[in-house]
Amino acid sequence: MRTPIRFRIAVKRYLPKSFLGRSIMIIITPLILVQVVSTWVFYDRHWSTITRRLSDSVAGEIGLVINARSYFADEKSSVWIMKSAGDMGLTMNFKLGKILPNAPPLASGGILDTRLANSMRERVRRPVHIDTWSHERLVQMKVQLPNGVMEIFVPRERLFSSTTYIFLMWMVGTSLLLFAVATIFMRNQVRPIRRLAAAVDNFGKGRDVPDFRPEGATEIRLAAAAFARMRGRINNALTQRTEMLAGVSHDLRTPLTRMKLQLAMLSESRGVADLKDDLREMEVMVEEFLAFARGEGTEEPVESDLAKIVTAVARGASMNDRTVNATTMGDLAILIRPNAIRRCITNLVVNALTHAETVEVTAIRRGTLVEIVVDDNGPGIPEDQHEAVFKPFYRLDASRNPGTGGTGLGLSIARDLARGSGGDVSLAESNLGGLRATITLPI
Repeated sequence: MRTPIRFRIAVKRYLPKSFLGRSIMIIITPLILVQVVSTWVFYDRHWSTITRRLSDSVAGEIGLVINARSYFADEKSSVWIMKSAGDMGLTMNFKLGKILPNAPPLASGGILDTRLANSMRERVRRPVHIDTWSHERLVQMKVQLPNGVMEIFVPRERLFSSTTYIFLMWMVGTSLLLFAVATIFMRNQVRPIRRLAAAVDNFGKGRDVPDFRPEGATEIRLAAAAFARMRGRINNALTQRTEMLAGVSHDLRTPLTRMKLQLAMLSESRGVADLKDDLREMEVMVEEFLAFARGEGTEEPVESDLAKIVTAVARGASMNDRTVNATTMGDLAILIRPNAIRRCITNLVVNALTHAETVEVTAIRRGTLVEIVVDDNGPGIPEDQHEAVFKPFYRLDASRNPGTGGTGLGLSIARDLARGSGGDVSLAESNLGGLRATITLPI
């Protein structure tokens, strides 16, 4: 079982990763296989047959000339025969008294050498040496005769069919043309997919995509139309939630104000003090609801410098007995909703100052992301509670005593604001000994 799995892994490693590359591969692979089969059939049938016939023709002419010289040995006849051989395209030189060596020169073992050697054995029936590579345009042959060696030069074009090159050039040319046409058509089909992916990515980062419209093949148009409908439903849901949250928070202020006035008219007692504490907690919750609604709301993403936002938050959060140090590195100008991100960083810094004396805020650019890290030297949060604390109204202090913490909405709102910009908030152990909160935002 391991071998097939390893084979699949090895194949996937070398396969194209993009949809364009895989589509072109699907189109080109059958074309290459067809051309390989066609080439093999051509080589095995046409080229082999034509080469054999040409070799037989040349070998027959050489055999005819040699036999004629043996029958007509007088000088006048020999001159006429050699002249006739020249008219047939054969250049022949007779070397009297020469003897061929026993070992022939090394041959290439190609189809031309093989076919020509077989034809010469069948039609000349004498020892022969064949050299197809020493001369660019000629093939040299030496035939052993009783009284010497006949040296023969044959034009290569008489033994080699030019249709071979034409066939190969035609195949290569059509393949390149089809490859170019397939690439152009597939790029046009892939372009709508890339636009859809870019629109989804921008929407996930909280950016508007007003110029997006369905285009391309039917299936891609269906996916784009489904995305457009989903975007509309999500935007409507966010708008309704934000408006409801803002409306409820605003309406709560009126009865809270009346209750504060009535409590102010009562004499001080333990019960009145508890009610005042409850009212203060409710006011904090209402303010956080309103801040969240203002932060998310209808704010449009704009090019903002995170370095200025981080520095301003750290400066505003510093107290006499508690320090917030801010460090920024690299180019931090990105497209964000500045009020939402400022609220997100503020929530994390205020949460850290609630439990620690020293807070360090670091903003750094890492590739396609920007990280904003908030470290503190407080008691931290148990690792198994890192996700639970992001739930609305969740507090580690089960007694919900406002003196030991807030309303349990700070971290929840911070993560919601970060995710609204396509990022996230995560918790980990800090190098300072307390808690590390990391905001990641896409560029």
